[in-house]
Amino acid sequence: MSAKAVRELSGKDILARHLPAALGENASCLAPCQCVGVQASGDLKVAAQSTEQWLNTTELVAKPDQLIKRRGKLGLIKVKASLDQADEWIQEQLGKPVTIGETTGTLNTFIVEPFIAHSQEEEVYVCIHSTRSCDTILFHHEGGVDIGDVDAKAKKLEIAVNATPSKEELDRLVADAPQRMQSVLVHFIAALYKVYVDLYFTYLEINPLVIRDGKLYILDLAAKLDATAEFLCKASWGKVDFPPPFGRDAFPEEAYIADMDAKSGASLKLTVLNPRGRIWTMVAGGGASVIYSDTICDLGYSSELANYGEYSGAPSESQTFEYAKTILSLMTKEKNEEGKLLIIGGGIANFTNVAATFKGIVRALEHYQQALIDHGIKIFVRRGGPNYQEGLRVMNECGGKLGVQMFVFGPETHMTSIVSMALGKTPIPRSHSPLSAADDPAALGTAAFSPLNAAADTTASSSETEGAASSATAAGACAGTGAASAASGSAVATETQALFTKGTRAVIWGLQIRAVQGMLDFDYSCGRTQPSVAAMVYPFTGNHKQKFYWGSKEMLIPVYGNISEAMQKHTDVDIMISFASLRSAYESTMQVLEFPQIRAVAIIAEGIPENQTRKIIVAAKKKNVSIIGPATVGGIKPGCFKIGNTGGMLDNILDSKLYRPGSVAYVSRSGGMSNELNNIISRNTDGVFEGVAIGGDRYPGTTFLDHLLRYHDEPEVKMLVMLGEVGGIEEYDVIEAMQDGRITKPLVTWCIGTCGSMFSSEVQFGHAGSCANSSRETASEKNKALRLAGANVPASFEDLGVTIKSTFQRLFLAGKIPQRPTVVPQRVPMDYSWAQELGLIRKPASFMSSISDERGHELSYGGMPISSVFKEELGIGGVLSLLWFQRRLPTYALKYIEMCLMITADHGPAVSGAHNTIVTARAGKDLISSVTSGLLTIGDRFGGALDESAKLFSEAYDSNQLPMDFVNMMRRRHKLIPGIGHRVKSLNNPDMRVVILRDYALQHFPATPLLSYALEVEKITTAKKPNLILNVDGVIATSFVDLLRNCGAFSRDECNEYISIGVLNGFFVLGRTMGFIGHYLDQKRLKQGLYRHPWDDISYVNPQDLASDLP
Repeated sequence: MSAKAVRELSGKDILARHLPAALGENASCLAPCQCVGVQASGDLKVAAQSTEQWLNTTELVAKPDQLIKRRGKLGLIKVKASLDQADEWIQEQLGKPVTIGETTGTLNTFIVEPFIAHSQEEEVYVCIHSTRSCDTILFHHEGGVDIGDVDAKAKKLEIAVNATPSKEELDRLVADAPQRMQSVLVHFIAALYKVYVDLYFTYLEINPLVIRDGKLYILDLAAKLDATAEFLCKASWGKVDFPPPFGRDAFPEEAYIADMDAKSGASLKLTVLNPRGRIWTMVAGGGASVIYSDTICDLGYSSELANYGEYSGAPSESQTFEYAKTILSLMTKEKNEEGKLLIIGGGIANFTNVAATFKGIVRALEHYQQALIDHGIKIFVRRGGPNYQEGLRVMNECGGKLGVQMFVFGPETHMTSIVSMALGKTPIPRSHSPLSAADDPAALGTAAFSPLNAAADTTASSSETEGAASSATAAGACAGTGAASAASGSAVATETQALFTKGTRAVIWGLQIRAVQGMLDFDYSCGRTQPSVAAMVYPFTGNHKQKFYWGSKEMLIPVYGNISEAMQKHTDVDIMISFASLRSAYESTMQVLEFPQIRAVAIIAEGIPENQTRKIIVAAKKKNVSIIGPATVGGIKPGCFKIGNTGGMLDNILDSKLYRPGSVAYVSRSGGMSNELNNIISRNTDGVFEGVAIGGDRYPGTTFLDHLLRYHDEPEVKMLVMLGEVGGIEEYDVIEAMQDGRITKPLVTWCIGTCGSMFSSEVQFGHAGSCANSSRETASEKNKALRLAGANVPASFEDLGVTIKSTFQRLFLAGKIPQRPTVVPQRVPMDYSWAQELGLIRKPASFMSSISDERGHELSYGGMPISSVFKEELGIGGVLSLLWFQRRLPTYALKYIEMCLMITADHGPAVSGAHNTIVTARAGKDLISSVTSGLLTIGDRFGGALDESAKLFSEAYDSNQLPMDFVNMMRRRHKLIPGIGHRVKSLNNPDMRVVILRDYALQHFPATPLLSYALEVEKITTAKKPNLILNVDGVIATSFVDLLRNCGAFSRDECNEYISIGVLNGFFVLGRTMGFIGHYLDQKRLKQGLYRHPWDDISYVNPQDLASDLP
């Protein structure tokens, strides 16, 4: 939702901070804003004692601040009250249930401000609100609670987008006000409008505005902000919250999902309607979510509907898991003796991986398995789209494992049929195959529609592909000879040509690899001779080329850093498809509108601020450019051109016969529902001629009428379909066109959102524009008006396919629709990655890894989720045990590992590794180069003796060799014993590192036979020389072998393998890396210059001197 109501306190705070600057030298006419918010007992008295001293000396007004209209008439206001009286009144009202109309809510938030004594003659009414083409200022010289019908009484001033009101216009607007007020009102309204525009208000009403003694007092205020403009206005707005409508409590689960939505590129919405309700929904898609709610309410279960929500925009598995888990947590809080129903529904996705989202839902279902059983929950599933076969398979398996009743359906089942099944209105098929529609995507049929019996035609052989794909009918339908008409205030081209043809070429804004490949595959399957994508624009990289496939051949598409270069080098481009983010979509669209070759722009991004969209519409209209979107998936013209991800994957393109034109053209707001319409139309007619999703925002760039008039002028289009929705009045433009004869072709239409009038409080549906601001904007009123105008309006969305089919059959039987020849698409090879995703192929992996896995919803080490690693406080020792040994070792072992790392971290700057690191750092090299220089020093002579020490001591001990015999053997071999000896430390000057590790092992390890053996060896060697002690290498090597052998986690073979592959040296490498980094940072911090070894520390020897010593 974009336009969101704010509390009166927030609105007044914003105006108080920004109106003075807008008023400039006239700021003195604005009375100071003094108001306090109260949400808990005692808040008012606390404020009076601290920052708001005026509360103690001023008569006060107290009233609820919960988006309640007409508070005065409802008696929800306390006037001329002292601080104690106001506080007492608020205490009485706090937590009090209040019924307003059919809505009952609890009072919990209040605003307190000074009471301004005034007369009726000093009150005026001011309101500003926005529409598609202008902002309207309403003014009436009489304000207050008895103003009555403002629309009928107030004067109106319409201000075009990008314009500002003149003084003369404002003078005329306030002419009925007393003369003494007019000047100050003109200044005030001009400043108010500036703040309104600059801070992205969408509605602002002040009633009354009091003018007394030349001062302006804003008494009551109602305001809405464009929430999508937060990234532009957050600092200017300050702290603003968007409370729920009165009568609906704010649930923490709703806040959690809203926070997820804000941090995600996907769309995640949740509104709790009735926490005790029996019917819960988990629906994919903004349009689909409304339709499921409609169907539940149409069947008489509005009071049982527990929630409204949707997930869309390709959420990840983990995001879907959290979303589903949140709904299930709410659903399983209270039991219902009749049991509960969970509807997991959705249309046919365009680009969302159904399997990935369903796997997240399955994880949540498994998490709540017992609760689902205890609450008697039945689950009904229907979905289609990319990888839906795998998704439905996973869901089917889940149903069997959970022990709950689950019924799973695919796109062969009408989208909302599962609702009537769940509610017992229609029988559940005893056997069905949700995977039958496209089990083998590589072998999909290319059936054509048979108008009378809906039977599939036979499929032509692959040898007929090229000729059939370029049939005269298909080519003619894509040539585009009809005239497109422009509706008032919309951005639509008016050239006498189709918007898309078989020669249409586009530039893509954004590095959308998958979408572009989908467009190319569509082009190829349709028999286009040239790809529809000419170039891509991506400002974050330099110019380069991106590889794609044209059929089975590789091709390169250029990527440019700016739109100007792309336009100059590709003069045949006339369409831009913008995947720019909501933050940059406005700027990038305004840039491309400067190029006269552009005829249409599709804006995919959702959440573009409404005022920016209106500016785009104005600019596009001047340039005669059609705008599709924002917040759209785009559109498709079968056999000719498709925008981005429209139509979904290639299997759906083929299944819905979108590779060749039909006779039916449609327009929808919802992108997700456009794909469902493709499915419905293909199953009930000869197919789609063209379809466009204009977008779910309040102000789509083009309207329903714009596209219906285009279609109407196409000779190949025989009937029209429109899927409207609650909110806005664009459907009435269509009615007007039907009444004045501009539309005469049969129109099948349905407006979704009929459930809106059945809720006791206002519900904002998935699309920003899906909110009725008057009875005329409700879906029910629109459907009624369309039916009266002569449109074919079904009884519900569930009957839409039936109505489309019957309308088409009438036209066919009347001879108005010819039988179209069969067209066979060119076969497009499946991408390797997608074939692998579908499980159609397998390949040997390039390498294997068994220590970690980052592919799932959470990184895991040795099979343990990273969250569990932290939750159980395993520390670095635990991480190493999982990554190095693939198992969790005992706690004493984890501590021992950490002790080894601490002890080996550093041994001063003089040792060779540290010395090399220091020298390299002082030579100006980077951290990695310097540390690597030190690490490369590690070997048999420096730090690398652990493995050899462990090997030799183990062999001696395991062969029952006496310590004395072991020492004598090494002497006979003329080899030093690895792990014995130190240059500085001795028996009399012990190495404390050795003492610490030795004592810990002896005290905590289950057994230390090898360490004890090494200590016996030490007694023999130190008898000869006191510095031949067991050193750090020796104590780590022998004690760690004891650990591996005696902790119970390893077999003897595993112990021997770990020693042989170098695990012990790993401790020294890892530990000493910490010290090397420290030395590098130390040298940089000390700003040490290039090191040069002093010459007096070098013994220079000439070759001649060496030669003279020879005999």
